[in-house]
Amino acid sequence: YIVKQVMKTPSEFDDIRPFESEELPEVYNRLLANKQFQQVLNYLYPGVPIDAISQKMHQCKTSLEFQKAFAYHFLQGLIDKASTGCDMDSSEIDNTKQYTFVSNHRDIVLDSAFLSKLLIDNGFATTCEIAIGDNLLSLPWVRDLARLNKSFIVKRGLTPRELMQASIKMARYMVFALKEKHENLWIAQREGRAKDSNDLTQKSVLKMFALGAEGTLLERLQQFHIVPLSISYEYDPCDYLKAAEMQAKRDNANWKKAPMDDVLSMQAGIMGYKGSIHYHAAPCIDAYLDSLKNANMANGPLLDAICEHIDKEIHRNYRLYTNNYVALDELEGTTTYANKYTDADKTKFDAYIEQQLAKITLPGKDEVYLRQRLLEMYANPTRNYIKANA
Repeated sequence: YIVKQVMKTPSEFDDIRPFESEELPEVYNRLLANKQFQQVLNYLYPGVPIDAISQKMHQCKTSLEFQKAFAYHFLQGLIDKASTGCDMDSSEIDNTKQYTFVSNHRDIVLDSAFLSKLLIDNGFATTCEIAIGDNLLSLPWVRDLARLNKSFIVKRGLTPRELMQASIKMARYMVFALKEKHENLWIAQREGRAKDSNDLTQKSVLKMFALGAEGTLLERLQQFHIVPLSISYEYDPCDYLKAAEMQAKRDNANWKKAPMDDVLSMQAGIMGYKGSIHYHAAPCIDAYLDSLKNANMANGPLLDAICEHIDKEIHRNYRLYTNNYVALDELEGTTTYANKYTDADKTKFDAYIEQQLAKITLPGKDEVYLRQRLLEMYANPTRNYIKANA
């Protein structure tokens, strides 16, 4: 049998890459010495001595071993507590290959975390490396934990010139991780979550990919083996926070998130009730990119066409729940989709919306506006799904 020779990651990627195996003991020690991380451990493992946890951590020689020993069970516990189940349809891809999953973005932390768990459940050899914005990593222990869990860092708030350099480096790292490290990758289809759940791919994501490889635009993109991934939540625990943010921005053009807002969103997203969660992988777009090779299109229109293809694949594979149909009917004041839900479903969803509205504390709280925004979050996937499957 062949021993897979793991290449040492070139030092140019040191400031963005996940940790390498030989760095882990030191990372474990740093984490275990951190007071906030100790509190997290006390919450997750009440009554378990820190020495026992330390011993188990130090037995994990790779990030994948750490994920299987700790993260996997944490996520399974979360699914048991805060959802009615989480599954993935990966029948259109090959679990012996590596892909770049480009998905809609519902939850800051869990979109990629659940994907890693589901890849293991679906027989993939490894989890995925995750693109994460450094704006979420202001606490050193959170940064350590993210890089331990196979995250690579997207630098935000740079000058245009720095951004270009950082994008080239990140794209080159991604190609290296796919080809040499045999890792899967995950990246959101856009920067930040789509607050209104109208999920559209930003062209800048594909432009960034193209910076990391050689050849024509299509040849470059094919090196990423992009798989459009649809993530469907029955309930979005952060919906009320997103709605409140929309009103805050509407009422004050200069409104900016407070430093703790992302932490609050992470917490609500992780702990909040999600109902049913479904992931669906579309076929890898390499064959579609092949089909464009004789189209003689300029790069701009070509990127537009590819974004549209990715969007359609994501929209086509949503799993819709009764909520999604109720929301669309209520938003449009019709009963077009009344055959998709019962009176009881409608009553339950209306009560849920009231409960979420009640959580919003804003000066000049505009209930009518906020209700519209909440309904939109549940209605937009329905609109996109119907259009994509027409």
